[in-house]
Amino acid sequence: MSEPDLKAYGDSWYAATMVDAPPRPQLAFDVDVDVCVIGGGLAGLTTAREVARRGWSVVLLEAGRLAQSASGRNTGFVLPGFGADADKLIARIGFERTKDLWALSQAGLDYVRDTIHAEGASGIDPQPGWLYVSKQDNSEEFVRSVGLLGELGCEIEGWPTERVRAVLRSARYFWAINYPRAIAIHPLNYALRLAAAAEREGARIYEHTPALSIDPTGVRKRIVTPAARLRADHVVLCGNVELKPLMPRLAATLVPVTTYVVTTAPLGPRLAETVGYRGGISDTDLADNHYRIVGGDRLMLSGRSTAWARDPRRYRGALTADIKQTYPQLGDVAVDYAWAGTLGVTVHRMPQIGELGPGVWLASGFGGHGLNTTAMAGNLVARAVLEGDQTWRRFTPFELVWAGGVFGRAAAQFRVWIKRFRDGIEERRATAREAAVVKVADQPNQEPQDETAPRPIPRSATGVAGRAAANGAVTAAARDAQPTSVIPPPEWISDAARTQPQPQGEAPAARRRRKTRRPKETAK
Repeated sequence: MSEPDLKAYGDSWYAATMVDAPPRPQLAFDVDVDVCVIGGGLAGLTTAREVARRGWSVVLLEAGRLAQSASGRNTGFVLPGFGADADKLIARIGFERTKDLWALSQAGLDYVRDTIHAEGASGIDPQPGWLYVSKQDNSEEFVRSVGLLGELGCEIEGWPTERVRAVLRSARYFWAINYPRAIAIHPLNYALRLAAAAEREGARIYEHTPALSIDPTGVRKRIVTPAARLRADHVVLCGNVELKPLMPRLAATLVPVTTYVVTTAPLGPRLAETVGYRGGISDTDLADNHYRIVGGDRLMLSGRSTAWARDPRRYRGALTADIKQTYPQLGDVAVDYAWAGTLGVTVHRMPQIGELGPGVWLASGFGGHGLNTTAMAGNLVARAVLEGDQTWRRFTPFELVWAGGVFGRAAAQFRVWIKRFRDGIEERRATAREAAVVKVADQPNQEPQDETAPRPIPRSATGVAGRAAANGAVTAAARDAQPTSVIPPPEWISDAARTQPQPQGEAPAARRRRKTRRPKETAK
C-alpha cells in the first residue's frame, strides 16, 4: 500500500497491522444501479453486502479509503446495547420497547461474530468479553445495574472486588460487570474483510469518489461524483459526520467527538501479569480509559475526548499518565502509535436509522457504540429496501434533532469536564473509605462485640457479595462460595433486589425507571 494510502488511516497500530487490501478505483463512468450506498464505513459496507447477497445491483461510494474514519480507528469493542443509558430509554419508550431494541443491538453483535466466523478471523483476532469496571464502591448501584441489564436479556456476570483485583492488578478498581458474549476485534481488518465479502457477492466499491450532490426527486435518484453520474432506485447515506459537505443539515444533528488512542511499545510478560483479561476493558462512562491488550504484549488505550479535533501527539503524555495511574507497576511506558478518531454523537445518543424520503435512507449517528449498531443498522436498512420490512420504525422516537452547532459542542465538552471532575472526587472518596475499613480491621485489642448487634459492612473489601450476605440476601450455596466466585446467579439478583428499600406508593414500572447507570462505549 502506498504512503498516502497509509496516511489515510493515521499513525495507528491498525494501519501497521492491516491485511492486504488492494485500493479500489475511482468511479469514472456513468452507471445505473438498484441501490447506491454513500459511505465506506461499517454501516455502508454491511448494507452493500446484504443488498448484494439478494442479487440486487449495488454501488458503494467512498470519498477516501474504506473505513478510514471512526470505523477503522476505534478500540474495537463489539458490545450489546447503545450509547444511551438503558434507564433513559425506558423512561422515553417504555420497558418492553427498550427490551426489543436491546435484542436488535445483540443481533448486531452476533452479525459481526458470524461474519468473522464465515470470512476467517486471520488479522481480526477476536477476543471474547468486555469488562466494565467501577472505580467507586457503590454496591447498591451495582445491584440495580445488574438487575436491569438482566431483565433486558443481556447475558452478564457480576464480579466482586476480589475477583476484579485478581484479574486487573489495580487498587483503583472495585466491582465489575462482565459481558462474556462481547468481543474485541481489529476493526480495520474486519471492515476490509467485510468489503471483500461484499464484492464477492457482486457489490461494486469505488474509493476516492465523493458524492457531490444528490437529486432525490423522482423514482430514480441522481448522484453526481467528480467524474461520473449514477442513477439508483434507493440511496443509503452512511457517512456520519463526513456527510457535512453533501448534507450539512444532517451533519448538524451530530456533535463531533474526537477520541485519542495510543498503543504502547511491547511490554513483555509484565503486561500479562498486570492485566489478566484479554477482552475489552472500560473503567468509566466517558470516552476515557477504554483499553485492551493487542499484539501479544502491547496495551492499547483510548480516552481524553474533545469536541474539537487536535493533534493526537499532544495526548501521548496524558494517556500514558492514565496508564501509570492505574497500573504503576508497569512503570513509564513508551508509545509506538498515536492517532485520533472522530465520531458523531446525537442529542439522544441513539443511532439515526430510517427513511428520509421515498427511496432515501439514513444510517448514522452511532456515537461511539458503533461496531454492533452499524451491523444492526445495515441489516435493518437492507431489509427495508429489499423486503419492505418495517423493523426500522422502532427507531422513529429518536428523531433528527439539531445538535446546537458550536454551542452544542462547547456544552458537550463542558459536560465531559464536569463528569470527569465528579468521577475523580467519587473515586478518591471510595479509596478513602476502603483505607478506613482496612485501618479499623488492623487495629488490635478490639472489644468483643454483641453478636446480636448489626455488624458493619466493609463496602469495598467484600463488595456486593459481602454486603448481600450481611443482609441475609444470599442463599447458603452463595455464602459457601469462594470470595472470587462469579456473582450473581440470577436468583440472587432477584432476591437481593427485593431486599432493597422501595419508595412508598411507587409503581413497579416507575421503580424500574429510576436512574441506573449503564456503561457506555466510545469509540471503543
